[in-house]
Amino acid sequence: MADKANKEGKSAEITMEQKLKSLFDLQMVDSEITKIALLRGELPLEVQDLEDELAGLSTRIENLKIEVKDLEQAVASKKNEIAESQVLIKKYQEQQNNVRNNREFDSLSKEIEFQTLEIELCEKRIREFTIDIEKKSELIASSEQTFEERSGDLTQKRKELDSIVSETQIEEDRLSARIKEIEKNIDDRYLLAYHRIKGNARNGMAVVTVQRDACGGCYNKIPPQRQVDIRARKRIIVCEYCGRILVDAGFTEE
Repeated sequence: MADKANKEGKSAEITMEQKLKSLFDLQMVDSEITKIALLRGELPLEVQDLEDELAGLSTRIENLKIEVKDLEQAVASKKNEIAESQVLIKKYQEQQNNVRNNREFDSLSKEIEFQTLEIELCEKRIREFTIDIEKKSELIASSEQTFEERSGDLTQKRKELDSIVSETQIEEDRLSARIKEIEKNIDDRYLLAYHRIKGNARNGMAVVTVQRDACGGCYNKIPPQRQVDIRARKRIIVCEYCGRILVDAGFTEE
């Protein structure tokens, strides 16, 4: 509260011309930071996209490996079932040698037939599981290859981005500190208006100069009397077409 009161008290001592100059200076420094961001271009987004893609590939590979492991366990389980059925078939065949009547023989024959069908069904499932394992293994291999390629791309993009950041970080820090200093001389309501206009502007320009009798933002003509008011620097004047804050070109020479 004390800081806010101090800022309001200080701002009351600052003339409107000084406030306009501070807004203009703020725009100039913001524009310099924007230029630094343009130097980085699409690299930050490309790095983020690659990181997201690698995270997705990693999850996919892990899930595929789990599925392959489950299928391999299923194959092992079916092989165990085949072995159990083979043991039962052998047992029933031996019992057939000691039957006392045809009914017992037929009953054992049905059991042998049932176990034979179980073996055939298990073998069918094993073939299906094996095909699935092969397909998923191929997907794992291709996904791992893609992962390696994208990892290489990410490493390169990070190097490029780090190089640009290291070259511009000192200047960006200096500009950020300058912004904080400038903002101390601007009322909160004007700061809010500045950032609102800047956020809505296509080129990020909230404060523009009058150029050739026109708004430097939207290039619409400004009436002569309005230009006189702008040059007077007695109040905040915004473009009636685009809403940007207008200042006279003389600020660029100061």
